[in-house]
Amino acid sequence: MRKVDTYIHPALQREVNKWKPNRAGIFLAMASGQPFSVNGFYNNFADWCREAGLPKGCSPHGLRKAAARLLAEAGCTAHQIAAITGHKTLAELERYTRAVEQKRLAKASYD
Repeated sequence: MRKVDTYIHPALQREVNKWKPNRAGIFLAMASGQPFSVNGFYNNFADWCREAGLPKGCSPHGLRKAAARLLAEAGCTAHQIAAITGHKTLAELERYTRAVEQKRLAKASYD
């Protein structure tokens, strides 16, 4: 995992500020206070999605992909998106934003 410094929207910051640290100071932790394993977090994420009534198959990676696509649709550059999502290479990011870019280029050809 790679550390990424990013802007936090004020509404999200207000919610994060409500968090009461556990003994280990871990934000997303198991009931015991210990950090999740990768598989443990994935399984809990699937449970949380089901409880929220989200479609089957949602994943943490899917959130990252969706964020990249939404940022591209909002007009962010590939470098801006990578700064937010933590993608190491623009080629890696392009897989998620290619369809948005194709649509934008096609529309531009009519303008």
